[in-house]
Amino acid sequence: MRSLCVEPFQNFSSQLPFVTVLWNSVVDTGARRTLTYCSPWKTNHKHEAVLFPLPSRPIRKSLCICLSSSAKLPVMMEEKKKTFDANEAALLVKELNESFRTGKTKSYEWRVSQLKSIEKMVVEREKDICEALYKDLSKPEFEAFVSEIAMVKSSCKEALKELKHWMKPEKAKTSMETYPSSAEIVSEPLGAVLVISTWNYPFSLSVKPVIGAITAGNATVLKPSEIAPATSSLLSKLFEEYLDRSAVRVVEGDVPQTTALLEQKWDKIFYTGSPRVGRIIMTAAAKHLTPVVLELGGKCPAVIDSDVDLQVTARRIVAGKWQANNGQACISVDYIITTKDFAPKLIDALRKGIEECFGTDPMESKDISRIVSSNHFSRLQSLMDEYKVYNKIVVGGQRNQKELKIAPTIFLDVPGDSQLMQEEIFGPLLPIITVENVKDSIDLINSKPKPLAAYLFTNNDKLKNYFVQSVSSGGMAINDTVLHVTVSSLPFGGVGESGMGSYHGKFSFDAFSHKKAVLYRSFSGDSSVRYPPYTPEKQKLIKAVMNGGIFNIILALMGWSRD
Repeated sequence: MRSLCVEPFQNFSSQLPFVTVLWNSVVDTGARRTLTYCSPWKTNHKHEAVLFPLPSRPIRKSLCICLSSSAKLPVMMEEKKKTFDANEAALLVKELNESFRTGKTKSYEWRVSQLKSIEKMVVEREKDICEALYKDLSKPEFEAFVSEIAMVKSSCKEALKELKHWMKPEKAKTSMETYPSSAEIVSEPLGAVLVISTWNYPFSLSVKPVIGAITAGNATVLKPSEIAPATSSLLSKLFEEYLDRSAVRVVEGDVPQTTALLEQKWDKIFYTGSPRVGRIIMTAAAKHLTPVVLELGGKCPAVIDSDVDLQVTARRIVAGKWQANNGQACISVDYIITTKDFAPKLIDALRKGIEECFGTDPMESKDISRIVSSNHFSRLQSLMDEYKVYNKIVVGGQRNQKELKIAPTIFLDVPGDSQLMQEEIFGPLLPIITVENVKDSIDLINSKPKPLAAYLFTNNDKLKNYFVQSVSSGGMAINDTVLHVTVSSLPFGGVGESGMGSYHGKFSFDAFSHKKAVLYRSFSGDSSVRYPPYTPEKQKLIKAVMNGGIFNIILALMGWSRD
């Protein structure tokens, strides 16, 4: 039975507008009153309710209605959904581990079936995916397809094509000490893994790690970002519809739900996001000695020499900054370093490049994403308004808080101790720092934490080699930006504060696999030399074998020695 209070009796129908009371159907039997009523959401459908006066109040002012369980209430009267807490998380992990122990996720057939389902999901629900991305980020349809949908499709196709090869044990060389023998490296799944994704590319950065986990044969939980709620909700529905629920789940929510998941023992945690949260993830994982992959970020520099094709360089900078989710990307260009003499030419070229891509008023462009939330807008606004940098704007600067839009904005020579140069920007703001000599940029980059990506534009081969050898970063592109992440034969990951571990292509398979060393021997060739008692002759032979060289072994077998 459900109960609710109605006050006063005379205004019963106005208090519950979803109930139309038939007053002439009230039957008074003293302590028990019965009325018949109908509800608008079920036309011509009558229900019976029993009315009890509240003990402490007169019946004329208040009464309690107990509706039979067959009477349906609107959504606003339904009980609140059960909160996902540590107990629910523990039960979820238990179910996934039980599913994993059946061995079904290890089979080639299961992995292929799930990959095909993801591929089917992306094809059939492409429109829904684009709509969710637009709701969350106003992401243009073209950008959504290129950076999210196509990336996932490509990952699925490669995994389906290469999976048998990836799963096949790798032959390994053996040594003289184990002769006769053979050896191999077997890739085995880890078990139950947790993927915590981020909001800036909320579809591809959720699904691609899951593809890696599935190809490796794991049971998987995905926790999408609550900051992109439309995509998070869609992922939950799509995974439920297309994938095997006994081994692949989605948990929605924010900090409490993530905390509940992190309290559990996982066989691996894969996190994409900020270094600050990365430290929280790593601390939680350490409690259970759980290995982690942390895909973080950092201040990604672009060094621009004066001998470049200026028009092409400007377009590629625009693509690697504002076309990349309006700068809300971990690999987008965070700041530029160039020479004092070349900076004015570069600024003019960038201004023209922005106008070509987004028009004379970028705030009206449909080809650029908005800022994800009011909190992130306020953070970026405070970076722009800092007293050390607000007068350094040379391009852009327009903003609209109501629409969460900030125009592509370029700063020239902001102080090194400004917040703009101290933290990852993750937005449409681009500082340009000038140096006397382009090689001076290397020291500036190396004075900061290692970035996730570093870019260099030059025609000077010596400078290219020097940059590659001298700058430590997760990845690197010469004479372009961001495109290195599209090459699946290259690992994508950070170093130092920009992250640990990598994925994409086979690297995704390896990230969620354990490489098990296996040595095979027969019962023949069992030499007594390895067993006590250790006679002088045995010692000579063992030393000869371990020191290497067939001549020494022959001498030892003949009882001779060079010693």
